[in-house]
Amino acid sequence: MTLFNRRTALKLGLAGGALLATAPMTLAQLRIVVEGANFQPLPIAIPDFASSDPAFGREIADIVRNNLRRSGLFLPLDPASLPVAVGDVNATPDFNVWRTANVDGVVMGAVERGGQITASVRVWDTQQAAQVVGNSYATDPNSARRIGHLVSDAIYSQLTGGTGYFDTRVLYVAESGPKANRVRRLAIMDQDGANVSYLTDGQTMALTPRFSPNGDLVTYMNFAEGNPQVYLLQLSTGRQQRLANVGAMTFAPRFSPDGNTVAFSVEQGGATNLYAVSTGGGQPLQLTSGAAIDTSPSYSPDGSRIIFESDRGGSPQIYLMGAGGGNAQRISFGQGSYSTPVWSPNGDLIAFTRQSGGQFHIGIMNPDGSGERLLYSGYHAEGPTWAPNGRVIMFFQDPGGNDGPRLMSVDIWGRAAQTVPTESYASDPSWSGLRG
Repeated sequence: MTLFNRRTALKLGLAGGALLATAPMTLAQLRIVVEGANFQPLPIAIPDFASSDPAFGREIADIVRNNLRRSGLFLPLDPASLPVAVGDVNATPDFNVWRTANVDGVVMGAVERGGQITASVRVWDTQQAAQVVGNSYATDPNSARRIGHLVSDAIYSQLTGGTGYFDTRVLYVAESGPKANRVRRLAIMDQDGANVSYLTDGQTMALTPRFSPNGDLVTYMNFAEGNPQVYLLQLSTGRQQRLANVGAMTFAPRFSPDGNTVAFSVEQGGATNLYAVSTGGGQPLQLTSGAAIDTSPSYSPDGSRIIFESDRGGSPQIYLMGAGGGNAQRISFGQGSYSTPVWSPNGDLIAFTRQSGGQFHIGIMNPDGSGERLLYSGYHAEGPTWAPNGRVIMFFQDPGGNDGPRLMSVDIWGRAAQTVPTESYASDPSWSGLRG
């Protein structure tokens, strides 16, 4: 039985117990290769998980179905249409029955809740009559939904060749109340909208929360002192502190990849420039200078470079420079203005907001500005954040009128655009890395 630690739990193909080790393992043909937006999702059968509590087995199976469906790469079949209602993780499936039902992939799971939650899962390629995923998990009783997310990550990882992203959390700004007097407070939830908790009380406005790489620190913009100032919040203790004492306003913070530095904007004397400061305090380092508005810095994954937004050329565009500042080069050259650039976790793409043709667009480009593609277009869509596998982007969209903003997601092929469920209006999402 695998202890509840991602580093060991997702060693796919290495079964957690003798039971799962008995089946032959193969990559077989049950594998998703995505080459463009015309890709057809893989149909996959997921019967309810076997359990002494059938409702619990159905709940965990539903989490897996919903995760895989939202990814856009899988098409979980209607459980009512399956030849088997409840999976048997202990037995080899009758492959002829599943082939007759035109099912290529079958997920069999079992889950029990007691002093611990234990789960086992197998994925079978019915055409090759072979197992492609086999693993076991154990966790504390308060982490039931995480079992579903870990199983989802296991299936996604093995069948797509990429890393899963379901066992993650999202920071965002929860908005409530009338539009003219909206309360904005920090909130955190699972990536599927469950397990919401609130980090600030709404007495002062909070905006642009950003996760640190280790997932425990958050940096955000706090209006407690009137003008916005960058703060740090430690999730494990609730401790908050102002990050730096510089300029009239500080805003748009983001962590370096090692989590030891925050880059941010400082408004002072009519100019807005970028600075960086250690999370432990000290003297901020000025990275840009001039009369332009420089904002929205984002580090490359190796920490050597920063992309940012600047209107130094007359309209907001994306610029690239070394992490120490200086010699900034413009990389965005499409029609309209560009903002909120964010480097992907893999370092191969940059997400951004583009405003042109009377619309907002969420797009991606290569780090040198080439290969620009627009993934989503709509009224007031902005603020992209990356899933840790670099394949999905979350952002927010405000439809205008009396409504408030909502979170949205889309994949890097421009598919699977959908609303992310939240308890309230929501904006400014920040996606965590995989939980440890």
